[in-house]
Amino acid sequence: MYAPRVFVSMLGTLIVFAIATYFLTNSVWTTLIETIICAVLLQIGYFLGVLYLVWKERRSRHAFLTEDKGLAPGQEDTKVGSLSPSNFKRSEPFKP
Repeated sequence: MYAPRVFVSMLGTLIVFAIATYFLTNSVWTTLIETIICAVLLQIGYFLGVLYLVWKERRSRHAFLTEDKGLAPGQEDTKVGSLSPSNFKRSEPFKP
């Protein structure tokens, strides 16, 4: 979740919601109150979404760290996360 994009999308959603609510109720105060309630609900949803993503990442890291690797002494681990070490050993040629 890219935060600036989420906030711009949320602002656009609130503007559309406020316009629709005003045309339905013809009341500025009702529109303002309902738009504030909508903003709070959107923030709660965003917070719960971030909380879920953090929980999911923690669970996958815990599963990775607790799995039995069964390496023999002196044998290197062939995986780092979900990437192979060959991706990390490559480098650009040195050009002074």
